[in-house]
Amino acid sequence: MKRFLAVLICLGWSSIVLGAAGGVAPLEARIDIEDSPSLQRGAQLYVNYCLGCHSLSYMRYDRVGRDLGLDAKQTEENLLFASDRITEPMNISMPPEKAAKWFGVAPPDLSLIARSRGADWLYSYLVTFYSDPDPSRPFKVNNVMFGDVGMPHVLQGLQGVQEYIPGDIPNEATNIQPVGLEIRADDILVRKSATMPDGSHVEILDTLKVVQAGEMDPSIYRSAMRDLVNFLVYVGEPARLERQALGFWVVLFLVFFTVLLRALYKEYWRDVH
Repeated sequence: MKRFLAVLICLGWSSIVLGAAGGVAPLEARIDIEDSPSLQRGAQLYVNYCLGCHSLSYMRYDRVGRDLGLDAKQTEENLLFASDRITEPMNISMPPEKAAKWFGVAPPDLSLIARSRGADWLYSYLVTFYSDPDPSRPFKVNNVMFGDVGMPHVLQGLQGVQEYIPGDIPNEATNIQPVGLEIRADDILVRKSATMPDGSHVEILDTLKVVQAGEMDPSIYRSAMRDLVNFLVYVGEPARLERQALGFWVVLFLVFFTVLLRALYKEYWRDVH
């Protein structure tokens, strides 16, 4: 329960209440933190679009550069935009008091967001922003995974303007519940289940469609969001890269040691038998 509340506080910097579609099953991110080019692209996206508001205070630029296969010069040229020193943490330059004034509450640090929310949720969150003309929406956007989200869609220039198109709902339908997300061609479908008077269930398909193109095609944008999520998963546990690389050698040693012990066992008991 405490962990759940901590997650809500971390992401709910304008609202801590999930929207009606908050229970929808997310898309599969299919990330691979051993994919160095993907991590590099994700780091570049984060620095260019996210680091202005969301710090990564548990990470330092030089550590990120080393883990991603960048030398000091490459790290400075590609990542070092919010700091003067490569050894400094990846903090934002925005004063917290001004951020709280502009957004209602200071944007959270995202060092551990992937461990709190999970890769699939983050990926689905990043691809399901849509235009919402409701006057109560401060940035005129909403999100399927996080209803009434308070964050602006800073990646809209890449994705374009996405519109939420509700599916046809039978007049007798009740108890409409979100089920999951699905990708079909360039669109994202929000599958819902509705209960009919006879107790049967019907499927309702809402559609997220890009109505104003951005810099990227929908499939390319989704691939870019996988890179960004991949980077956030790495940030949440950077030692995982070293652990996975070391794991092969540990298993190999255990196999060799087992064979050695078996040989010693047979040698010790040879005379006895």
